[in-house]
Amino acid sequence: MMGKSHSIELSAPAHDHDGGVPRLQMRIGGSWTAAFVENWMAVENPATEEIIAFVPEGGVEHADQALAAARDAQAGWQALTAGARAALLHALADLSDAHKERLGRIITAEQGKPLREAIGEAGAIGLYLRYAAEAALRIEGDILPSDRAGEEIWIRRVPYGVVAALTAWNYPAGLAARKLGPALVTGNTIVLKPHELTPLTALEIAHLAERAGFPPGVVNVVTGQGRTIGERLVTSDKSDLVTMTGSLRAGRDIFAAGASQIKPLRLELGGKAPFVVLEDADIEKAVDAAVVSRFTNCGQICTCNERMYLHRDIAPAFVEKFIARAQALRLGDPMTDPDMGPKSSADERDKVEAIVQSAVSGGAEVLLGGERPSGGAFDKGYWMTPTILGNIAEDSPLLRDEIFGPVVPIVEVTSFEDAMTHANASHFGLSAYVFTRRLDRIMRLQSELKFGEIYINRPCGDLPHAFHNGWRQSGIGGEDGRYGIEGYLRKQTSYVNWS
Repeated sequence: MMGKSHSIELSAPAHDHDGGVPRLQMRIGGSWTAAFVENWMAVENPATEEIIAFVPEGGVEHADQALAAARDAQAGWQALTAGARAALLHALADLSDAHKERLGRIITAEQGKPLREAIGEAGAIGLYLRYAAEAALRIEGDILPSDRAGEEIWIRRVPYGVVAALTAWNYPAGLAARKLGPALVTGNTIVLKPHELTPLTALEIAHLAERAGFPPGVVNVVTGQGRTIGERLVTSDKSDLVTMTGSLRAGRDIFAAGASQIKPLRLELGGKAPFVVLEDADIEKAVDAAVVSRFTNCGQICTCNERMYLHRDIAPAFVEKFIARAQALRLGDPMTDPDMGPKSSADERDKVEAIVQSAVSGGAEVLLGGERPSGGAFDKGYWMTPTILGNIAEDSPLLRDEIFGPVVPIVEVTSFEDAMTHANASHFGLSAYVFTRRLDRIMRLQSELKFGEIYINRPCGDLPHAFHNGWRQSGIGGEDGRYGIEGYLRKQTSYVNWS
């Protein structure tokens, strides 16, 4: 276990302890359970490689139990007034705020991001839940006239029923909250499967939901492998809607798995965000944004600055400033709040290192980094230095495939038109960045960039009341705001004749 300064406090019930390491339980229906669990998954601190907890490796039977519990609870949950559901979400938001520092330490311990970032993420739980709760009384339908006397047409928005939610490891609290709030306020019940790397935060949220007074079966959390328990949640006829945040590969698997039942899907997948800086841009502002948008959370954000296109007139000055800023970033124990922590797993680090090695073998020039830090605190953990690459071939996978780490390629462009062509040369369409002070260019890029989310003259960071959605192979559906809430409702049309 970690030393005293790195201790974390887990409130979710434990089955027992293994050498002082807790074995946590899943939340299914009104119970915490590890019944019929044969195998346990170790949760590792990516900064120290220490095991901080074990969670059940649930199987098909656990997915079925959770879906059955959610199904049993759904009619009663939907029958509550919207205000009653909102009140419970507010109660959960209050509890998450009260525990945000403790939750932040759990996030840092299992995911690796700096404590400051983790506490900020924990604070976002309340933001997402409160926005959803405040929308409870704004769920509207329509009444239309009919062509028959004594008749009206009612179009109601009603819940799907049981939502299966699968979340990624990079934001274990934020991704859970942005699904829980809209699903629950609209009258759905939910079965949440967190990623195998970061299950602790979801279990803590489930425990807070129990304390807040949610009825049994409304919020269920099951832990296990995506290929077993995750697949069952998708393919079962007991789940009515599937929402997933994760990789393109996982999205394709879910798309195929849900096809047999024509399962409604909401998928937020990978990104390959272009970061365009034109010759008229505020260079200092753009450099600051480029650093934040690439190296926050060790580059493990789907909306991260993944490839940079700099106008040739400003490229030399920009690159010099950008390298200096990236070189000054402090790596270290994330509990001590450096600028950047480790990658979240050995596999993830090795994947990104292989991407860099392949690019260098293809002729890319390392302008900064490209290696692991060594010595002292870096002897354990999954560390990478900020890495900047130049001299990138146009057909390089570095410009095509998602990196998801602290590595960024730089390409020079000759004009606004050239930049737009390069930016759109991707099968992803989640986020894009453009820095320019010309209004005509800002107006043009609105229609010319093929991305669902565009940041103009600012770094990354979406808000709960906006809409976060990907185009092309970055997904279907979307999250947040009133449009995100609408995604958890389907329409029911009634022809009401009283003549």
